[in-house]
Amino acid sequence: MNLRMNTTSQLSRRRFLRQASTAAAAGVALPTLIPSGVLAANGQPGANDRINLGVIGMGRRAGDLVREAARLTDARLMAFADLDLNRAKAEAAKNNNCFTCQDYRKLLERKDVDAIITATPEHWRSNICIHACQAGKDLYVEKPMTLTIREGRLMVEAARKYKRVFQVGSQQRSDWTDIAGCEFIRSGGLGKIKKVYVWNYPSPWECALPAQPIPDGLDWDFWCGPTEKVPYNKDLFTPRANPGWLSFRLYSGGEMTGWGAHGFDMIQYALGMDDSGPIEIWTEGPKFETVTYTQSESKKRGDETNNKPKVFFRYPGDIVMELVDKTPDGVKPPSFGGIVVGEKGTFTIDRGRISSDPEEIAIDILKKRPRGYNGSHIADWLRCIKSRKNPTGDAEIGHRSSTVCHLGNIARWTGRKLKWDPAKEIFPDDQDANAHLDRARRKPWELPKTV
Repeated sequence: MNLRMNTTSQLSRRRFLRQASTAAAAGVALPTLIPSGVLAANGQPGANDRINLGVIGMGRRAGDLVREAARLTDARLMAFADLDLNRAKAEAAKNNNCFTCQDYRKLLERKDVDAIITATPEHWRSNICIHACQAGKDLYVEKPMTLTIREGRLMVEAARKYKRVFQVGSQQRSDWTDIAGCEFIRSGGLGKIKKVYVWNYPSPWECALPAQPIPDGLDWDFWCGPTEKVPYNKDLFTPRANPGWLSFRLYSGGEMTGWGAHGFDMIQYALGMDDSGPIEIWTEGPKFETVTYTQSESKKRGDETNNKPKVFFRYPGDIVMELVDKTPDGVKPPSFGGIVVGEKGTFTIDRGRISSDPEEIAIDILKKRPRGYNGSHIADWLRCIKSRKNPTGDAEIGHRSSTVCHLGNIARWTGRKLKWDPAKEIFPDDQDANAHLDRARRKPWELPKTV
């Protein structure tokens, strides 16, 4: 068992820095995509070198990643960028008062930064990652990798063109139990797969929260970035609050991408679809009716409204994956994996846990767990930065798993059966559905057609 499984402007460096300085003084964010060679990267770290890390976006999840990186002896934290400059400075104070800035592009200019950890809201993911690839920085990117399918493909193209080690933060790809379970199914351990059940992830809804005073130190216009500028509200700015940006359509795919990026990723892995995906998507049940939050409140109302209708995916081999609250046997699927039904039994994959019916299947797998196994997803990324091999959660894998999430949302939004071409990444002969493959972007934050 294998367990580890241009529209770019040609600015000179001097001209780029001069324009950036002028724009900063005027409070303007430049749209420039940083071309390869303008910001030279350090040489490839040697086997015994420490890797200098910069962090872009110091929210809830980034704090977890920073603490993990700080524990690893081959990593050194060097710089923090956050549109709330107070957060960046607070984190820098814990790390020898290292460099801080609001504009992430200033961090990308630094030659003493080898690689980037980024955990911003999803509406910023593509801009930051493409710029970082062009600046010669390797990347650890929080999941879901993208806000749209088209963005994901451009990010993969950037990673390949600039030869970047690009790890997507689906950390179960580095957990021995999850790997072993997926490899068991992938290698035919359950025989022919008949059905897959995953949790009924809700889609995002609309935001019309009232304006509140913008906190000192936060550049709110920059935070809105490629999206339309809306009033600041703490329950928009925070990822999981009442309800937080993760529930709103302009900034996220809702829990379809929030938890779904984990659950669908495990199914993609188990079905051998890391470079492909489903071929048909449809819905059953009441027409999709979204809600708009005009006041702060919990996610409960939005989740209960936006998890209808039920979504189905068909994979090659006539494998059907269904989003359910409970299976026909009354079992709730895990939010971090799924239940796979095959000829030889039923197998459940969850975060760090597997179970089966008959139970001997999972028991026999778990007996093989090696002692002292280190399942750090960041450690895997750092090893690959040195070896220049693809990490366990490579950009293509992250893009394909995010695509499944987006397909589920698009099926609800369109309300009809959709054919999907995973090679061309389009809906054949359905221009209305194809309109959901990307999004409009506020100037000056457009993306190039090629990277």
